[in-house]
Amino acid sequence: MSAHSDPTYHRPEPAAPAPSAPYAPISPEEAEAAAAADAADLQTEQAQELARLQAQNAELAEQYLRSKAEMENLRRRTDEEVSKVRKFAVEAFAESLLPVLDSLEAGLAVQEATAQQIRQGAEATLLQLQSALARHKVQPIAPEAGKRFDPHQHQAIGVVAAPGQEPNTVVAVLQKGYLIAERVLRPAMVTVTAPK
Repeated sequence: MSAHSDPTYHRPEPAAPAPSAPYAPISPEEAEAAAAADAADLQTEQAQELARLQAQNAELAEQYLRSKAEMENLRRRTDEEVSKVRKFAVEAFAESLLPVLDSLEAGLAVQEATAQQIRQGAEATLLQLQSALARHKVQPIAPEAGKRFDPHQHQAIGVVAAPGQEPNTVVAVLQKGYLIAERVLRPAMVTVTAPK
């Protein structure tokens, strides 16, 4: 027979926990000292945080001033470059026209030239001029007869009848136009057929 089935058996009572040490009240002086220590710790933390923020602020201010100085230098350099470009933009173009000038002066220096020599000299000089213009992306606008009128590149001087030709098309070019790097320098002056 087990001890659990024995009616005389009494289960032992659980042991009571050992009494904890009684909470000792602290004196006002100790409380004041603890509060002062907590305040000192808080003040130290705040001082460290303030020092960190001041250092971060100083670093950001220095970065701002450095960036501002760099931007000012960049603006100044850009202004200088733009000024140089404006000042010397025509230098290459003028240089390419010097051979044309030389040819014209040489042709005029010949006192007794025949009409054929003058024509040959003028044609050679024209080729030099066309070559110089082409090197600087100056291209002629000379639409063929029957080409559709383009108000962006053509200027209509007159409207003429042209039987058998579509309305609003070029009949004749009175003066060539020119493009410079795909921008209209001067429109071609043309006559056009009447629109419908």
